[in-house]
Amino acid sequence: MSNTSPYEQGLDRTAANYVPLTPLTFIERSAHVYPDRCAVAHGSRNYTWHESYTRSRMLASALRQHGIGKNDTVAVILNNTPEMFECHFGVPGSGAVLNTINTRLDAEAIAFILNHGEAKLLITDREYSRTVTKALQLAGRDDLIVIDVDDPEYDGPGERMGALDYEAFIAQGQADFDLIQPKDEWEAISLNYTSGTTGNPKGVVYHHRGAYLNAMSNIVSWGMPPHSVYLWTLPMFHCNGWCFPWTMAANAGTNVCLRRVDARLIFDKIRAHRVTHYCGAPIVHSMLASAPEAWREGIDHKVSGLVAAAPPPASVIEAMTRIGFDITHVYGLTETYGPAAVCAKHDEWADLPLDEQVARNGRQGVRYHAQEGITVMNPETMEEVPADGETMGEIMFRGNLVMKGYLKNQKATDEAFRGGWYHTGDLAVLQPDGYVKIKDRSKDIIISGGENISSIEVEDALYKHPAVLAAAVVAAPDDKWGEIPCAFVELREGAEVSADELISHCRSHLAGYKIPKRVQFTALPKTSTGKIQKFVLREQAKSTASFE
Repeated sequence: MSNTSPYEQGLDRTAANYVPLTPLTFIERSAHVYPDRCAVAHGSRNYTWHESYTRSRMLASALRQHGIGKNDTVAVILNNTPEMFECHFGVPGSGAVLNTINTRLDAEAIAFILNHGEAKLLITDREYSRTVTKALQLAGRDDLIVIDVDDPEYDGPGERMGALDYEAFIAQGQADFDLIQPKDEWEAISLNYTSGTTGNPKGVVYHHRGAYLNAMSNIVSWGMPPHSVYLWTLPMFHCNGWCFPWTMAANAGTNVCLRRVDARLIFDKIRAHRVTHYCGAPIVHSMLASAPEAWREGIDHKVSGLVAAAPPPASVIEAMTRIGFDITHVYGLTETYGPAAVCAKHDEWADLPLDEQVARNGRQGVRYHAQEGITVMNPETMEEVPADGETMGEIMFRGNLVMKGYLKNQKATDEAFRGGWYHTGDLAVLQPDGYVKIKDRSKDIIISGGENISSIEVEDALYKHPAVLAAAVVAAPDDKWGEIPCAFVELREGAEVSADELISHCRSHLAGYKIPKRVQFTALPKTSTGKIQKFVLREQAKSTASFE
C-alpha cells in the first residue's frame, strides 16, 4: 500500500489550474470588460481602459524592438502622468524591471542609481533635463537609450534629450503585442531605491506576486468600491505609488493625474472629477485641512484618504474629520511595497468622543489582508513584547508583502531578514487589542538624563497648537542631560506665536522632561512624498549657531 496521500497523486500543477500571479492581468481584464470607461484623466488628455491597455502594449513592444528583455532595467524619471501609469504595465510587460526614480534627487544620486541598477533605457520628463544631463555625464552613460516625455500640461523650462519622444517611441510598437507574463511569480517586477539619508541608497526589489497581492489588498483593506476615482496626490515613483497603478487597474476605476501637489488644485480636481480616494503623507492632509473653506465649496460627496509616512498627528486626523474627509491610517515601508498594515476601523468607534476616535484611528494597526504578520518584538531575543501598550520593541513584518531583498547587497538583506522577520527599525508597543502603535524610529528616540523621550509624542503636543502647520523634534546635544528635545516648527500662513508660548503650551500636554528646550521657526525640509527630513534637522540641532 502506498504511503503517498491521495491528495498528492494525479493533482499536479498544470496550465489549466495554475498561473503565476502578476498585476499585468488586471489591465487586460479592465480593457476587456470596461473598454470605454475612463482609465486616465490628465488635463486635456483622457484615455479609456482600452486605450491605456493598447498604449501599454505598444510601449512593451517598442522596448522589445530596442533590445530590452527579461531582467533588464528600465529607469523612469516621471511625474504623475499617463506615461508613468503606462510604464507600470508596458515595462514589466516587456519582461523588464521598472525602476521609478525620485524626481527630486540630485544628479549624483541619479547617477548612482542608473549605474547600480544597470539601467539600459531611461524615460524622462523634459522638466528634469538639466539634472538628468548632469547625471548621465557623472555616470558615464553615453550608451543609455533616452526617451523624452513632453507633457502638454507642462510649460516650464527643460529640453528634450533623447533621440525620440515617448509618443514617437511607442508608435513603433505593435498595438496587439501580448504583454509578457512571468513564468515564475517570484520574478522581479520593479526596483525602488530607499531615501539614502546615510550613505548610498539601497535598491529594493519587488516581485510580481507581491505587487499583485498588495494591489488587491489596497482594495480590500481600504474597502474601495469598484470604479473608484483616484487622485494622484502620491508620487507614482514612491513604492510604485504604493502599488496603486496596479490597484486602479484591478478596480477598473479612473486615475486623475496631478503633476504637483497644490491644495487649491487638489480641491478643484476633487470637485471636477468627483474624486473618491487619494493618498498622502500627513503634511498633504494638513495642507488640505488648513486651506480656506471657500476652496472646498461644491464638494458634497464622500472623500476617503489614506495617510502614511510618519505617524499622523492626532490634530491632522481630527481636522480632516471636521471637514468631512474619511481618513484611514496605513503603515509600511519601501521594503513592504508601501502599505502593509492598516488601522482597521470598528463601527463602535464612531460612538466615542472625537478625541478617543482620533486616538484609535492614529495607530499603525494590524496586518494588511495579504500580509502574513506584523508584530512588535525584542530585536535581541526575537520574542514578542507583551500587549500592554507600554513595553517597546521593534516592528517586524513577515509575508508576501515583503521585498525580495536589496539588489546586489546580500549583507543588508540578511541583516534585514534576521530571525525570519523583516526588521523595520521602528519602535512601537502592542496595545491590548493587538494593534501596533509606533513610538519612534530607533534613531529618533531622545535619551535625556537617562529617560527615553518619543519625538512623536512631543510633536503631537506641538501640533495641537492652532498656529503650528508642521513640527519635527530631534535630539540636540546638551552638557547636562546628554540630549534634549529640540523642536523645529513651521507656522501656518499668517499665524504668530513665540517660542516661549509654544513651550508653555507643551507644559499642559507633556511631562516636564519631555518639553522641548529649544524651538526654531523654519520651513521644514521635506522629501517629495512629504516626509520631514529629520537627518537635515539633526545636523542643524548639533550647531548652537542655529539658535543664536
